[in-house]
Amino acid sequence: MQAQRGLFKNMKLSNIPGQLIKYLKEVKIEAKKVNWPTKKETLKYTLIVIGISISVAIFLGTLDYIFTLILNKIILR
Repeated sequence: MQAQRGLFKNMKLSNIPGQLIKYLKEVKIEAKKVNWPTKKETLKYTLIVIGISISVAIFLGTLDYIFTLILNKIILR
C-alpha cells in the first residue's frame, strides 16, 4: 500500500467531527480578538468606496465616449 501524502495523511474519518468542532471553537475565539470597526467608521469607508467607484465610472465612461467619437471620425470620414 502506498503511503498517504498531503494535508490529510494523519486524519482519520472517525475523527473528522471532533476536529471540525475544535476548528469552529478556535475560529470563535479568534473572531473575538478582531478589532471590528465602529458603525461610524464602516459608514465612512463605505461612502468613500462608493464615491471613488462613481468617480472612476464617470472617468472611464468619458474616456470611452471620447475614444468612440475619435474612432467614428477616423473610420466614418
